[in-house]
Amino acid sequence: MSWHIQYGDDVSPPDVAVLNLDGAETDVSLIKEIHAAGSHAICYINAGGAETFRDDFASFPDDVRGNPLDDWPGETWLDIRELDVLLPIMAARMAECADKGFDAVDPDNLDGYTADTGFPLTRNDALAYQRELIALAHERGLAVGLKNATELTREVADDVDFAVNEQCQQYNECDAYGPLIALDKPVFNVEYEGTCDDQPDGVSTVIADMSLDSPTTSCR
Repeated sequence: MSWHIQYGDDVSPPDVAVLNLDGAETDVSLIKEIHAAGSHAICYINAGGAETFRDDFASFPDDVRGNPLDDWPGETWLDIRELDVLLPIMAARMAECADKGFDAVDPDNLDGYTADTGFPLTRNDALAYQRELIALAHERGLAVGLKNATELTREVADDVDFAVNEQCQQYNECDAYGPLIALDKPVFNVEYEGTCDDQPDGVSTVIADMSLDSPTTSCR
C-alpha cells in the first residue's frame, strides 16, 4: 500500500492510500479531506514516552517518567508497567483520535525494554502493554499497529492490524514482519538513509528526513 508519514500542523496530503499523522496536531478538516480522497489516516500517539510539549504532559506523575529519549529533546521514557496510570491517558488520546475521524492508531515507543529507560523493563512488560493498547483501540473502533518492537511480531500478529517500522532495511530487521505479511497485513516502513533499491517484498517503504516534518519519497 502506498503511504506517507509526516508530523506537524502543516501537512499537504499526497495521493497515497494511507497517511500517518500526529493525532494531537491534525485538524478534523484534514481527516475529512483524506477520506474524501478515498484514503485512510493513522493517528500517531507516543505510548511509551512523555513529551513536555503535549497538553496532557502533567497527567504523567514524576515516578512514571524516566530517562530522556536519545535524540528527542523534551521526551522521557515511561514506566509501561504502571498500567493503572498510563491506560486512562492512552484511552483519552485514542478517544480523541476516534473523535477526529482517524481510522487507526500508531502507538510508539513500546521498545523501551531495549533502551536505558531508567526502569527494569522487560519484553514481557512491552507485550502486556501492547495487548492492552490493542484492546483500547479496538474498543474505540480503531485499527491498531505494532510500532518497531520487532521481537513482539509473532505474538501479536493475529491481533494487530498493521505494523509501522523505522529503518528495518538499515538494521536488517524486515524479515521479522513475515508473520504479518503472511496474514496479508500492511507493513509500513520508513527509512532515514539510503535509497529505494532492494526493498523487501511485502513492505511498503518511504524515504524521509528523520524529523518527519517534510514530504517523503515513496518506493512504490
